[in-house]
Amino acid sequence: MLEAECQQAGVSIFLNTKIQEVERAREFVVRAADAVFRAPALVVATGGLSIPKIGATSLGYDLARQFGLAIREPWPGLVPLLLSAEDGSRYRDLAGVSAEVIASCGGQQFREKMLITHRGMSGPAILQISSYWKKPQPILIDLAPGHEVAAAFHDPNSPRNLSALRAEMRKVLPHRLADRWLDLHSPTAWTNHALAGFEEQVHAWAISPAGTEGYEKAEVTGGGVDTDELWAQTMESRKIPGLFFIGEVVDVTGHLGGFNFQWAWASGAAAGRTL
Repeated sequence: MLEAECQQAGVSIFLNTKIQEVERAREFVVRAADAVFRAPALVVATGGLSIPKIGATSLGYDLARQFGLAIREPWPGLVPLLLSAEDGSRYRDLAGVSAEVIASCGGQQFREKMLITHRGMSGPAILQISSYWKKPQPILIDLAPGHEVAAAFHDPNSPRNLSALRAEMRKVLPHRLADRWLDLHSPTAWTNHALAGFEEQVHAWAISPAGTEGYEKAEVTGGGVDTDELWAQTMESRKIPGLFFIGEVVDVTGHLGGFNFQWAWASGAAAGRTL
């Protein structure tokens, strides 16, 4: 559909054309290996650094710097996290196990699925919080959102032992994860105080990731051209008339669920209507 609209509008599409140089005198001059393009306006829609195997490069950031625009240093966003060697030895053999959790960091929190992988942690909850995580911050994980795991032990006649607590943990987590986590974080005693401490840890399990899977696995790139450098209504540079930046190359990053696509389309439409 988009190709048909481009044809109707007289748009020329050049594939496999690597840009070598961009200059600006009276107009913009874009040089490739075997072609030169001239125009009064230039729209940079090069994307970020994510998924380099499909061609992602730093060209958009390089052009912004060339023309004196500020860049917020990019980082991998919506990306799986790597466990430390210690935590990895404890949990990596549970790869494939998932659970609904609340992941929190940097004043943000997301209630969605967490997935344990061969290298660390992924799933929507982890991908979402990864965009806000900076090493060496810990991530807090609520393993039992909305549940009080030790509630049964409020009854003085209820047995207080590891088997009873394991049964309660299995009600809110996959059995393998419940068993492993309990083996590693058993209550220090069976007093009310110790059980309260255990309950608190269930809802605030602190994990300090060793890092991320990087741009290879990141769904988006955080950072980019500072939004203060652009007119919000048009995406045109405040410093260089006729120079526009749209989409992921700009320092705007959305959540999972199509928001980054929406930003790309919306910013593109704003620039296009101006042109």
